[in-house]
Amino acid sequence: MSDSLEVTGPVGVVGAGRMGAAMAGRLRSAGVDVVLWNRSVDRAQAVAAATGARVAGTAREAAEAGPVVLVSLADDAACRAAYAGPDGVAAGAGPDTVVADTSTVAPQTSIDLAALVREGEGGAMLDTPVSGSVPVVERGELTIMAGGDAADLDRARPVLELLAKQIFHVGDHGAGATMKLAVNALVHALNQAVAEALVLAERSGVDRAAAYEVFAGSVAGGPFVQYKRAAFERPEETPVAFRLGLVAKDLDLILDLAARAGAPMPQAVTNRRAVADAVAAGLGDEDMSAVARYLRGHS
Repeated sequence: MSDSLEVTGPVGVVGAGRMGAAMAGRLRSAGVDVVLWNRSVDRAQAVAAATGARVAGTAREAAEAGPVVLVSLADDAACRAAYAGPDGVAAGAGPDTVVADTSTVAPQTSIDLAALVREGEGGAMLDTPVSGSVPVVERGELTIMAGGDAADLDRARPVLELLAKQIFHVGDHGAGATMKLAVNALVHALNQAVAEALVLAERSGVDRAAAYEVFAGSVAGGPFVQYKRAAFERPEETPVAFRLGLVAKDLDLILDLAARAGAPMPQAVTNRRAVADAVAAGLGDEDMSAVARYLRGHS
């Protein structure tokens, strides 16, 4: 991990949701000056009070803060809105600025936003979506999948290395977004499989904790099974890490990309239907592991 002294100025952070707030906190704990913007001012102020970040009045002001800007927003529409216009990210990202967008969006959105930043004030953009949750950010152990120019990635690397244990440069603009969707297709498939297997064991008379102990100790007990153990075993006392509503959004993006690429994804189609049922049952704000809760209530 890079020494925080290598970060040569403030870092702008656009978006103060769970992940954006955690990134701001991680950077502040490393001694980095953070200038934070969020569409909801109250949320930005709360995160600033907790972390010591400064609050920007506009996304443009956050983008003007330093040579590296991190963006963490919920979806494509939020990203496009934050980048556009006289108060947007693109208007504040000058020739010496690299915008590293960690949002999970369609590859074409990343390509479009990179062009908008370049054509605005001459800044550079990378799509740098991440794999990991808030505790992983706090430990500086994210995995980052970067799309864009390698030289721009090198300029952003001192900041990104404060957040990540692994940074993969996977290609040009859009490649990082593509890889994130591929990773999430796998993650969401694992989530569905664990939920189904756990409910099968429970319905057949095996104690939930005992069943999960076997999962964790078996050939299937990889990092995802270990990481989601508390959420599946004790959902009532485990904080939400990834909302089921966002899983639905991801699967829509995944299936749209699959259609464009001509890649058959029958399991993703099934997973999308299962998640839609759980969201329709009112579980959209619950953790992704709530798929198991939904299955427990159905025959």
